[in-house]
Amino acid sequence: MLTRLRTSPWVRVLLALVALAFLGWSVAANWDDTSKALADMSVWSVVAALGAVLAGQQCMLMAWRRIMAGLGTPMRVGVAGRIMFVGQLGKYIPGTVWAYAAMMELGTRHGSPPRRTFAVISLGLVINLGVALTIAAATAQQAFAEARWLMLLIPVIIVCLHPRVLTWGLNLALRLARKEPLESVLPGRALLVAVGWTALGWACWGLHVHLLGGGAYLLSTGAFAFAWATGLLAFFIPSGIGVREGALWVALGSVPAALAIGIVSRLVFTLSELIMAAAYFFVLGRQRSSSTSTYDDQNGSGSTALTPDRSSSGTPGS
Repeated sequence: MLTRLRTSPWVRVLLALVALAFLGWSVAANWDDTSKALADMSVWSVVAALGAVLAGQQCMLMAWRRIMAGLGTPMRVGVAGRIMFVGQLGKYIPGTVWAYAAMMELGTRHGSPPRRTFAVISLGLVINLGVALTIAAATAQQAFAEARWLMLLIPVIIVCLHPRVLTWGLNLALRLARKEPLESVLPGRALLVAVGWTALGWACWGLHVHLLGGGAYLLSTGAFAFAWATGLLAFFIPSGIGVREGALWVALGSVPAALAIGIVSRLVFTLSELIMAAAYFFVLGRQRSSSTSTYDDQNGSGSTALTPDRSSSGTPGS
């Protein structure tokens, strides 16, 4: 009974509506400050913030693509972008699996076995969450004077980001889901490159809050990292809507326009995701992956079999 309630799309919609209701109440309770902040917000600052978010999205794509290559399926940027940005639009559909299912299906069409695409999505989320929490912890003294204990998370996160620890955790999740484990460990170099691109993406995402009036750059970056991580961990609410905005409001408590920034940030991110999905679907995603023919030859075109594709040396491509 509890499992059915937890996985029901209607329950998730209800929770999202409750979160939005609390957000609406917060806006109403702070209407004077919020409306003034929205009125004072420059159109050019919003456009600049959108540019920063788009740059961050591209950095996250480069990290995602490097993980995919490290696990054995190298892809051109256009192909990886189509899989990632078009597929992730499924997160706006109530339910827990639509984004994963869409990305896995698109990955299959371009040479990545479903199990590997699942691993790439999961590893990308873990790395993104780890980097976000590290940034939030490192800037906690500016965002929350009483949250200095978050600094203790940094060594834990570093250990959890070790390739073997990451792979062990993911394989454990696959076993619990009664799926086959990964056939290889993400190379350390691929992990470092992915972490580097992710950190650069967060630098851009922090900039967008700063441009919207979030105060000092480090405070803006740390506050948004905290809010994003909070929204992601609230996985029972579609796209963390309402939760992320509330967390950003708390993190930017000293900024009068905090609530308005959270609302505009959500709109900017949604628009950026639509722009990236459209760009890679209609313009940049017409390529085929360099490994598609290998996967098709092994499993048949369109197959979802889990046979890993390998390079001519017998090891995963890089």
